[in-house]
Amino acid sequence: MYIYLVPAPLPDALAAYPHLTLKGAGDQVRLAIETKDRLPNIESDEQVAAYEAFDAAGSWTGGGFVVLNNIPVTEDGRPDFEERFKNRARKVEDEPGFVGIRVLRPLKDDTYVVLTLWQSEEHFKGWQQSQAYNHAHRNRSTSEGLTAQKPTMFPRPSFVTTYTIE
Repeated sequence: MYIYLVPAPLPDALAAYPHLTLKGAGDQVRLAIETKDRLPNIESDEQVAAYEAFDAAGSWTGGGFVVLNNIPVTEDGRPDFEERFKNRARKVEDEPGFVGIRVLRPLKDDTYVVLTLWQSEEHFKGWQQSQAYNHAHRNRSTSEGLTAQKPTMFPRPSFVTTYTIE
């Protein structure tokens, strides 16, 4: 499965694909398209962020809030990073208000994205304060965490972007 994040308005070449309209800070609008097929004709557009989902659960529709955890990873670090996510705790799927998750491998740059969809921002904040969140992230700052084990695999700090779905 492939995910494309496209600045609005939706290009004519993508009009046939279902999409989510994401509204961010400062009235930024992006369109998120999920498709079974790769779309090489739009991947060449430098404004389009292109990803392959290597892990997914839940739905792509039905949410009202989207969180993108953007994580830069070096080429050498990709196998370890992906292995860690393939073996993740999978606690988020049981949280109230959870809609879906897509763990995205970048097709054009070095930044992976962990995209989660929630019914609302309040549900996401509830997840962040839950025991399940603490369990899922328990090794993050320990010697067992990737940051401590392989600090050079992260060339820059990660960052989070959030959107409401219109």
